[in-house]
Amino acid sequence: MPSTEPCFALVDCNNFYVSCERLFRPDLWRRPVVVLSNNDGCVIARSNEVKALGVPMGAPYHEVAALLRRHNAEVFSSNFPLYADLSARIMSVLEGFTPHLEIYSIDEAFLDWSGLPQNKARLGVHLKQTLWRWVGLPVSVGIGPTKTLAKVANEWAKKISPEGVVDLMNPRCQKEVLLQMPVGGVWGIGRRLAAKLSQIGIKTAWDLRCADSGLLQSRYSIVVTQTALELQGKSCLQVETVVPPRKEIRCSRSFRPKLTELSQLHSALSEFCCRAAEKLRQQRSLAHVVTVFLRSDAFDPKKPCYQPVLAAALRTPSQDSRWILKCAGELLEKMYRPGYRYQQCGILLGGLVSEAEGNAQLALFNEEISQKYAGASLMEIMDRVNRRFPNGLFLGASVDYRRYRYRPQQLSPAFTTRWNELPVVKA
Repeated sequence: MPSTEPCFALVDCNNFYVSCERLFRPDLWRRPVVVLSNNDGCVIARSNEVKALGVPMGAPYHEVAALLRRHNAEVFSSNFPLYADLSARIMSVLEGFTPHLEIYSIDEAFLDWSGLPQNKARLGVHLKQTLWRWVGLPVSVGIGPTKTLAKVANEWAKKISPEGVVDLMNPRCQKEVLLQMPVGGVWGIGRRLAAKLSQIGIKTAWDLRCADSGLLQSRYSIVVTQTALELQGKSCLQVETVVPPRKEIRCSRSFRPKLTELSQLHSALSEFCCRAAEKLRQQRSLAHVVTVFLRSDAFDPKKPCYQPVLAAALRTPSQDSRWILKCAGELLEKMYRPGYRYQQCGILLGGLVSEAEGNAQLALFNEEISQKYAGASLMEIMDRVNRRFPNGLFLGASVDYRRYRYRPQQLSPAFTTRWNELPVVKA
């Protein structure tokens, strides 16, 4: 008879961006590999070989470039279309292993295995082997009676399990692992909170599990209390099959080379506004507040770093790229100062509400209302074109930005998303 005990599995791709690059370059499987951020600025993914060299996550590339060259490391610019496509393939396979799937991030997903009759550890091994055979990417699988314990099991699977699968359904196994895990390594407990917990004697995950719930809730928050209960095997967090809409949408970019002219910044900001507004329409939301931020070169010896932030409320909530761009452009003109070398610019859309809620708030006789429905048709056409032909349509000013924006220097082909870059096998 199937068990009714809650059971969750967390599937996490190992060094995901690096594994994606290695998929079509099998010669790299045992070589050091790193993937860089937008504009090739920082290290955002490392193979195990690079981790062994002591290269930290987020390290500026120019600081570790010499070390990587000495060890014959392969360096890639981030290829997000490739990573997104392979992620979609992984999630498609996972859907066949569970009735309820929560896509937690581009390389992580929770599976609800409650009530399944199969041996969970064997099922985890079968899942891992299937993903390797069908997609070609390595994963780790953690299994537990709560999502937090599944997360703990997954971390342990990466460190000590030769099979890459750890099952913590057994309380004795839970104690063995939690005694060895620092409290800062628990999902949802960061370094700052770990330091505070350490002051009251909570130094390991097992200490947090055994802590008094009343004390935790009075001193910290309900989140910490729920985490402790989850470590006890009491499920507080369920699999979320419907992704909640974002509360904020941000789009920004660092510049190489630095920008100095207002027209250049306005062109870049125009593209960011279009991208942010497109994301807004995808989740069927409207924005109340537009925030624009700038940052000058922090290492300029002639001038101190200038980091202005300005926000403004739209008269009515909107998802129209034109209204958002108009507001953002006015903010940019207010904060711009000549003479600075600007390193970053971006936009943040806040105060998000659903389309239904936003429409109900519209004031009568507002000039934006009369243009709303005509604008909606235009935005829909833009989105359709851009889905079929990426970067096909943007508002006028953003076209200039593409002429001088930084081109990644070490970008791999789009092996799975462009016909002219499909891999060729020669027999």
